[in-house]
Amino acid sequence: MSKIAFITGVTGQDGSYLSELLLSKDYEVHGMIRRQSTNCTQRIEHIIDNKNFVLHYGDMSDSHNLTELIGKIKPDEVYNLAAQSHVGTSFEVPEYTAEVTGVGTIKLLEAIRQVKPDTKFYQASTSELFGGIPETAPQSEKTPFYPKSPYGAAKLYSYWVTVNYREAYNIFACNGILFNHESPRRGTDFVTRKITTSIAKIMNGTLDKISLGNLNAKRDWGFAGDYVEGMWLILQNDKPDDFVLATGETHTVREFVEAAFDEVGIKIEWRGTGIEEKGYCVKTGKLLVEVNPKFFRPAEVDLLLGNPSKAENILGWKRKTTFKDLVKMMVAEDLSNVKQSYPPPRNFPELG
Repeated sequence: MSKIAFITGVTGQDGSYLSELLLSKDYEVHGMIRRQSTNCTQRIEHIIDNKNFVLHYGDMSDSHNLTELIGKIKPDEVYNLAAQSHVGTSFEVPEYTAEVTGVGTIKLLEAIRQVKPDTKFYQASTSELFGGIPETAPQSEKTPFYPKSPYGAAKLYSYWVTVNYREAYNIFACNGILFNHESPRRGTDFVTRKITTSIAKIMNGTLDKISLGNLNAKRDWGFAGDYVEGMWLILQNDKPDDFVLATGETHTVREFVEAAFDEVGIKIEWRGTGIEEKGYCVKTGKLLVEVNPKFFRPAEVDLLLGNPSKAENILGWKRKTTFKDLVKMMVAEDLSNVKQSYPPPRNFPELG
C-alpha cells in the first residue's frame, strides 16, 4: 500500500518540491492551504489534477481544524512546512509569527498525539536558530542556538517542542535544520530571487538598478529541490533524530549579485564602502546596484555556514546542485519569465 503524507505549507517553495518528490514515490499526498481571496496555488498548479494529490483548507492557528484533518487523513508522515517564513517581516508582525511559526507546531503535534501517535513528524527548522555567531561556524547539530529575530525565536520553540514530544510521548518527531535553500520558486521578496528577477527586468529595460541591504551578509545557499529529498530521508531513518542540511560553503550577498550578473554577461565593479557602496557595469559604467539602509534588519545575522556531515554519514544525503548552478538556474528561469508581471519586492528587511 502507498504511504499517506500530509504537508502543511504545501503551496510554498518547499511544499511544491516535496509534493513532487512524494508523488514520484507513489505517496498519496494531502496538502493544507489557507482560504484566501486570491489564488495562492501557482507553485502546485501542475500537480493539482493528480489523483493522488488532495488539498484541504486549514490554518495553523486552528487546533480543532488540525485535529480533524489528522483524523480524516490518517497520515503516515506529516511535514510541517507552514510558517510566517520571512525573517525581515517577523520584526513587523512578531506576534503573528510566534502564533503560526511557533505555537502552531505544538497544535499539530498535539493533534498527532491524540489522534494518530504512530505518525512520523518532520519539523522544518532553520539555520536562523543559530543567529550566525561567527565563532561557532560551521554550525552543526551541537552548536548552541542564538536566534536574532522573532522568526528565529518562534522556530526555536518549535524545535524544542518537537524534541519534547519525541522524548515525552515516543512520537517519531524530527527536526530538519535547513540552511538557506533557494530556487526559481522562491518568493520575490527574498534576497536571492529579488536579485534574479531584478536582473531579468534590467535586461528587459523595465528596471534601472537593484536596491539591496547588507552586501556583506554570508549565507549557505543550496537548491530547495535537493533539500526536500533530505526531509524525506530524515523520516525514513531507523530512529527519530535531528539533522542539519547544508552545502558546507558560504557566499556573501555581493558574491550572489556578481554570479547572477555573470549569467547575463555583465561584470560588476564595486565602488565605495558601507551604505555608499555601489555596483557598476564594468563595460558601460552604468549604476546597477545600490545599498539602501531601509533593507537592514534591526538585528543582523552576519554569517551562516552549515556542517552537514551527520546527514551525509547517516542518511546518505548530499547536496547535488552547486552554488553556480543554482544561480544559473534562477537567472535563466526569470529571464524566460521576464514578460510576466512580477509583484515588486516589498520594502522589508531581506534574507529570509
